[in-house]
Amino acid sequence: MTTNSVPTNPHRAVRWWLISVAALIALMVLVGGATRLTESGLSIVEWKPVTGSVPPLSEAQWTEAFEAYKRIPQYRELNAGMSLSEFKQIFWWEWSHRLLGRFIGVAYLLPFLFFLWRGGLSGELKRRLWLLFALGGLQGAVGWWMVASGLTERVEVSQYRLATHLVLALLIFAGIVWTVRRLKERPQIAASARLRFTGALLLVVTFVQIYFGALVAGLRAGRAYNTWPQIDGAFIPSAERLWFETPWWRNMFDNVLTVQFEHRMTAYALFALAALHAIDAVRSRAGAAASGALWLFAAVSLQAVLGILTLLNQVPIDLALSHQAVAIVVLTLAVMQVERLASRRSAEAQPRAVPISQPG
Repeated sequence: MTTNSVPTNPHRAVRWWLISVAALIALMVLVGGATRLTESGLSIVEWKPVTGSVPPLSEAQWTEAFEAYKRIPQYRELNAGMSLSEFKQIFWWEWSHRLLGRFIGVAYLLPFLFFLWRGGLSGELKRRLWLLFALGGLQGAVGWWMVASGLTERVEVSQYRLATHLVLALLIFAGIVWTVRRLKERPQIAASARLRFTGALLLVVTFVQIYFGALVAGLRAGRAYNTWPQIDGAFIPSAERLWFETPWWRNMFDNVLTVQFEHRMTAYALFALAALHAIDAVRSRAGAAASGALWLFAAVSLQAVLGILTLLNQVPIDLALSHQAVAIVVLTLAVMQVERLASRRSAEAQPRAVPISQPG
């Protein structure tokens, strides 16, 4: 038995596996957005992780699923009189969303177990991949926790839980993007502490903006106050309108005007920060970090334009999903920029040698 080094690019297969999973997560986020926009998320009122992957196959099963939906408030208050064919349309959106989640779990776990069996993954990489898997399992539970909030007393899911569900999905996505970047050897970029800080701050603000965007979606706040740059008749609405609920902090999550206003203000802050970061990176001649900052600023600019168009047109599904898709692009570029500016260890991208004739 001979022991050879792992080939020149030892993590190529791992990288392509993780890129595929990240693409599936991005697709699932978009399907989830369409599910929300079509009011389809409560069409399946049970959580059956295994048997739920099989849709109704007979007319009797369809009738049973429809009768279960009729027992929740959303049907009684919003969709009373819906036909079975109309129910099937919203059912397929939610079923597809859940099936895609199950598929992602399998697409992650089976290759991961194979790579563990073959060996060659460093201890740090294994710990990171196990953490991502655990977060994926948690995401499934959070998804049902979200759906359950709309089955008894509400006609839609809780915006708090919706935002948690989305942010957790994109946290997993960001973790995968970071891991993929760390698997390839790159030269260390000489960058100032200020540039590193603003890059990290951009990522934080991006996540905050995504959270506020989920609150907007959960409250349907995008269908209110459809003017720009004014909102409720002014650039900054009156304090009486923004903070009338008590305690005051509930306005940040429950007040439709306040939620849309904070989403707008965070968008302005993100745009300004991205511009300053790009200018700083170019002036510092930061190499790849400069081009990364410019691409990030371009994506943030496009996202702002799409957000304004979505608002002015009262959230048509095509613009809304485009807005959500570019948000994923912004997040991807922000993660890549932080990783690009972060310190690197040359050993991190190099796994230990393993015997090529047997599993590691």
